[in-house]
Amino acid sequence: MSKKKKPDQVVFNETSKSYDASLKPYATNVGAPSIEVTDTTTWKNKNIYKANKQLHARYQDIKAAYDKMIEELEYNNLVYSARFNFEPIVGETYHLYKDKTEQPFLSIIAPHDCNFNHIGSFYLNSELLWKKVEDH
Repeated sequence: MSKKKKPDQVVFNETSKSYDASLKPYATNVGAPSIEVTDTTTWKNKNIYKANKQLHARYQDIKAAYDKMIEELEYNNLVYSARFNFEPIVGETYHLYKDKTEQPFLSIIAPHDCNFNHIGSFYLNSELLWKKVEDH
């Protein structure tokens, strides 16, 4: 049994046994305009540059937030490991000093009222985290 082959310009689907030129996502006759590939190199390069800049800026923001969080963790550990004989009150500022043996201790006495070796002043917030008070 010999199958008769259709000419190349005829779009015939052997699977469905139908003519389906109108269903194709591309031109199917010789009179149709040619398909030209658009050069997207410039567009890609420009957007790769922009995307990389945006991702780098986001990375820098995340890194800065991480570094700030680590600094806060270290301050918390420093204050909580210091010696103190009172219960700190939320919302108050306390002062961290070093004694003669270089051991940290927490005090209510402000640095301008004493001659201790001042490390820093810290505020106890509502989450019971110590926040460093910037010296002015």
